[in-house]
Amino acid sequence: MTPDKLPLTMTQHLPISTPLNDWLSQALTSTGYSQAKLAEEMNTRVVRTIDRSIVNKMVLGKRSISAEEMLVIADITGFPLPSDHMGPPTIAVAGKVGAGAQVPVFDAYEKGDGPQVECPPGLSPHGIVAVEVEGDSMEPVYSAGDLLFYTRDSSDGVPGDVIGHRCVCEDADGMGWVKQVKAGDEPGLFHLISLNPTGANMWNVHLRWAARVRLHWPVEFVRKK
Repeated sequence: MTPDKLPLTMTQHLPISTPLNDWLSQALTSTGYSQAKLAEEMNTRVVRTIDRSIVNKMVLGKRSISAEEMLVIADITGFPLPSDHMGPPTIAVAGKVGAGAQVPVFDAYEKGDGPQVECPPGLSPHGIVAVEVEGDSMEPVYSAGDLLFYTRDSSDGVPGDVIGHRCVCEDADGMGWVKQVKAGDEPGLFHLISLNPTGANMWNVHLRWAARVRLHWPVEFVRKK
């Protein structure tokens, strides 16, 4: 159904529960459309000029999205319009992670089969991943079943701003950890400090990547989908 054939009532009222920039980002991610491609197709269907910079501002929440533009975006991408029935946005759980003797596991679920959890209030779902704490090796800071939310840049590495902070990280052997990351004795090496005072620290470790924990969500607040 093209936008000009949608029922009048739909154009008059679009019940929204998900922020529109989040909805647009989900539409692009789910359908594989680039911002430039969407802008190109939108430009042929709406009166005003749409270019990539405008779509980018929409995604960032720096420009509003009109009802007409929403209808066009939904028609182009095939992504459903946001509605009261959608509920709050969700974040994927990538796997489980530990900090002690138990072997931590990333990607514990087949791609697309892992649980989704409601996005905590005040946290944008853009680029956010969650891991579930396994075992009691991070007590009393984190408990089994708690979720840790982090943003991992698309490029591997250990950015300078993670030093001194609690991080989700992966070592050269492919094991994931939640530790405080400190600079090692040589460039490219890092000390991983246990969150549990009785836990073992790891010295001069090669890391594939490290990302700061942005939010800790206790298990009693977790709502899986």
